[in-house]
Amino acid sequence: MDAELSLVARICDRGIGQGSSVIGFDCASMRGCVAVAAHYYPAMSFDLVYPAVSVLIVALFVGLPLSTATAAIPVARLSAPPNRHKPMSRKVVILGLFASFAGVWLMGLGAWLAHENSRYSAIDFFGLLLITLVGAGVLTAGLGPLPSWLLETLGPVAERLPPPFRLAVRDLAQRRARAVVAITLAMMATAFGLALTVIAVGETAQSRAEYLPRGRPGSLVVHSGPVSLGPFSTADAATVRAAVERELPGVPIAQHEAVVDTSWFFDARAENVEIPEEVVYWNQVIGDEKLLRYLTGDQSTPYDESTVVVITSAGVKVDTVDLVYELDKDDETRQTKSVRAVVARTSDPHLETIFVPAKLVRDLGYRLQPSELIVDPAVHRVTPQEQQRLDDRLDDAVAEVHVERGFQASIGWLPFAAAAFLAALGCALASGFGKAANAHQARVMKRAGNGSAAAFRWFCASRAGLSTLCGTVLGAIAGCPAGMLLLWPLTMRTTWEAPARVPFETPWPAIGAVVAGLPLLAAALGALFALRCSCPDFLSAKARMLPVHLTGRDKQSWSRPAR
Repeated sequence: MDAELSLVARICDRGIGQGSSVIGFDCASMRGCVAVAAHYYPAMSFDLVYPAVSVLIVALFVGLPLSTATAAIPVARLSAPPNRHKPMSRKVVILGLFASFAGVWLMGLGAWLAHENSRYSAIDFFGLLLITLVGAGVLTAGLGPLPSWLLETLGPVAERLPPPFRLAVRDLAQRRARAVVAITLAMMATAFGLALTVIAVGETAQSRAEYLPRGRPGSLVVHSGPVSLGPFSTADAATVRAAVERELPGVPIAQHEAVVDTSWFFDARAENVEIPEEVVYWNQVIGDEKLLRYLTGDQSTPYDESTVVVITSAGVKVDTVDLVYELDKDDETRQTKSVRAVVARTSDPHLETIFVPAKLVRDLGYRLQPSELIVDPAVHRVTPQEQQRLDDRLDDAVAEVHVERGFQASIGWLPFAAAAFLAALGCALASGFGKAANAHQARVMKRAGNGSAAAFRWFCASRAGLSTLCGTVLGAIAGCPAGMLLLWPLTMRTTWEAPARVPFETPWPAIGAVVAGLPLLAAALGALFALRCSCPDFLSAKARMLPVHLTGRDKQSWSRPAR
């Protein structure tokens, strides 16, 4: 246990970084916690610590912002006056706006601290992300009083609108306690969906910039599994090659080889040749003629077992290449051998490298094994069905199958965003089901519709669309800045290899479609559901206009709701 705890302390020093601190938490504090745990709980198992730390992280990064945001529901409920004739307190609105500005300030602080393209530590990342998430929760909670204020503000404006719209505003104001809760829930769901959309679009742009292909477009690359970090073993190499040959009979297979003992140094160096950083193979590549022609993309590239090929897109001339090697893996004395070299052009800058024939390396005393088996797309393009069958043939622990198809944007966020928008729609519709608030409104609707059911359908559509519009507008006010500011800590560089941050593109057309489309959809659904909902007040007002000679049975059959 002491060894495990000391390992954690070393990780604090090296992996996280000495002296880094965010919101008062630094490596010295972590080492102190580890020392206290080792003193008081010497028998503590990391099997118990890991779930506890996971629960703590979830509670901090999910529970704390979520609980802060859900405070908008009781705030909205308490801010609603008991009836529509009593005005709400402006002090509540001002306090809510002050809380929202405080949330925006917290998010802006987190984004500003994370805006630099320098490397941040892990604690910096988690700390700034937590600050921004809490700010998003505070922003949402501060908007809680606004649904009630919107309904109160829309009242005088609605008096100049047609009767269905005017009565819809009155009905929501009359049942404001229920309506503001539904609008607040719709606001929270819309804010989550829009923030997720903005983050997903920004993360996709960043991932596209970070993407590094693992081969030529369309090539099949089979490399060793995650258990083995080096080349294939002799048995695994034979098994993998046999599986590829069974699935793709008669297709030539290029072989990329590597030194079995990775501690045995070998390097190829060429003057005036700079290999780009964003390449598939660093330093050099060892293989056969099929691998050379795969790298150049030209099946007519000449191959000589005693000649090194510098594959580059730059206009350089190279006659010799120095092979730096060790005579023995236990002897660190390095030798240099100059061999003849030629230059070959490549159309793919990601495949620039120095190709060394396998025979030259074996002649220096090295033992080689295949590290990748490659199918050149110029010879055969692997279909998704062939890839799946080959993947089923091979054990994941032995080999991984990859077909290079370029950057594929993740769509895993789409179901969550769609579920959030559907939840917002359902919450907003919940405030529109049921009968009219009082008989007076039913009589007004009857007169406006000349005795038809169209007035009631217009009323239900207006009520559903209006409540949804309030929720989506407030959700956009909360979700858009939250998503745009959360992108900054989420795209922080925590490693030196990560590329610089790319400009973010906000999906304004998608945001506009959601804000305008959900109310229209809610209005259509409200009118559709009105055909299946009974409205006793409306029907009773309509029944009172019947001729007096109609009997009770005829009156009941007339007033039966439409199906």
